[in-house]
Amino acid sequence: MRSEILSHLNDPRQLERLYRSNKTPFKREFSALYPELRGNALADFWHERLSYDSEDISWGSRSEFLFVILASLVAGILAKLPAIFPISEEFYYPRNIGFLVFPFLAAYFAWKNKISDSKIAFISFAVAVCLLYINFLPNNPQSDTLILACIHLPLLLWVILGVSFAGEELGNSTKRLDYLRFNGDLAVMSALLVIAGVLMTGITIGLFALIGFQIEEFYFEYIVAFGLPAVPILATYLTQTNPQLVNKVSPVIAKLFSPLVLVMLVIYLGAIIYSGKDPYNDREFLLLFNVLLIGVMALIFFSVAESSAQERSGWSVWVLLLLSVVTVVVNGIALSAISFRISEWGITPNRVAVLGGNVLILIHLLIVTVMLFKAATNKAVITEVGRSIVLYLPVYFAWTIVVVFLFPLLFGFK
Repeated sequence: MRSEILSHLNDPRQLERLYRSNKTPFKREFSALYPELRGNALADFWHERLSYDSEDISWGSRSEFLFVILASLVAGILAKLPAIFPISEEFYYPRNIGFLVFPFLAAYFAWKNKISDSKIAFISFAVAVCLLYINFLPNNPQSDTLILACIHLPLLLWVILGVSFAGEELGNSTKRLDYLRFNGDLAVMSALLVIAGVLMTGITIGLFALIGFQIEEFYFEYIVAFGLPAVPILATYLTQTNPQLVNKVSPVIAKLFSPLVLVMLVIYLGAIIYSGKDPYNDREFLLLFNVLLIGVMALIFFSVAESSAQERSGWSVWVLLLLSVVTVVVNGIALSAISFRISEWGITPNRVAVLGGNVLILIHLLIVTVMLFKAATNKAVITEVGRSIVLYLPVYFAWTIVVVFLFPLLFGFK
């Protein structure tokens, strides 16, 4: 889309055709290009046209709306398979939870982006391989490699979704950054839908209880079971047809929470010293420490993705830089803790997986920290920070493949 806009910049008819064929990607790519095109009469016109905020909510085309309804129904039926067939819930849900969401979102973007048949075949093949592989792994609930495969498989499906999202522009770093931004918008919209759903659930159950009907079991068994898989599908549909719904909320969240998380992390690191807890001898604490690390890193990446589409003040970049430095410290503690545990108690699949993940995250954080420092000192633009983030993503993809497909073989399915 980006190259097409540039090549037809002085062709109003072709620009209109591009816009009508795929409005959301056109608006996103044009907004990213506009700072370079400012002063061009046609570019200025399109900027004003696309920047105009309409109060109307768009529900997209009829076929798109029907696709969302059908996908939500199919996802709900898949979620209820253990109730329909004699399938163990303990076997089904840990292995297949990702397949209730990601294939449907990938199908949506494949349809919206009109990607080539070869890419559709690749995505379908990759999803099918993952589905068959995870369900044919030996059923040993105590197997560490099985648990690791179940945890990492959604990350693999997330990458496959990214391929569908990028379409024919998979190698474009701007498109990859758009994918990170989409994930932030999706999280915000999904949270809003869940809050609305919780309120509706409480009101509905309460109203029926007033007239003597106890519908809790039926409501959670069918309405909630179908509603939860539909949330990310509906949220994706809303963010793509109405980008104005969250494109002002997400930057506010990123800008607000970055300094708050920075203060919290600094206080938390100081509190660890007085708490008596340490990740070196406390396995659960180390696990929570790594979850904290991943969450803060995701916030940094989300904030950079949002800032790349907007003007970012100097102090905000410094906040992200300080947050990144503190996160490097957190990562260093986690990495030294898992190294200590391996040296003391030997190698296990879990420890190797955590060690590998921490090493990759540390390298990535160091790269991002250097780029943020350059951006803060005006030696680089914020978009270069975003580029350093997305160019590293294939490394995580490779590690996920290793954990999902090779760990069970390397460790004998232990």
